[in-house]
Formats: sequence, C-alpha cells, structure tokens
Amino acid sequence: MPRAGRSYTLLDRAGRRFESDVPGTLGGHRRTRIYGRLDCPNALRWLAKGHYAAHRVFFRDARTARAAGYRPCAICMPAEYASWRAVSDRPAATKG
Repeated sequence: MPRAGRSYTLLDRAGRRFESDVPGTLGGHRRTRIYGRLDCPNALRWLAKGHYAAHRVFFRDARTARAAGYRPCAICMPAEYASWRAVSDRPAATKG
C-alpha cells in the first residue's frame, strides 16, 4: 500500500518521467531497455552488487513499458518475452 504523501517517479508511454502517488508495478533498466517484475532475481542480483540502481526506472504496467520502447525480461517474464520475441526481428537474449 502506498504511503501517504509519498511520490514515486515513473516513466510514461513516451519514456518521460512523471511523479505519481501510486508506485510502479514493474522495474526496468534504462540502458538495456528491459523491464521486469520488481522481484526479478537477475535485477535483484545486480542491485545487490550496486551496479543497477543508477539506471533503474519504473512503470505503472507492461503496456506502458512496451510503449516506451522496453522489452520484457527473459528471466522473470518468460511467457511475455516469448510473445515479444515471436513478433520481433531481434536475436534472442543470452543468459549469463
């Protein structure tokens, strides 16, 4: 539940930042343009190492993330990634 008076910075469909009183449901990485669940094990690993936070962005929902040019994470959102991949001409992501 959002805390009263708290503001969250999210990205909109055009990739512009805006303030919201509702937290984002998905996190993303600005450089790789990948979004995923807030509990994604890969993102949490990178956050723990201190390499990810400076490029972290948040989205209200998957539709907004995709409209902003981000793709689903292959690790925490495999079904969404497969759907994205099926209509994309980009090579598959490599794990590792």
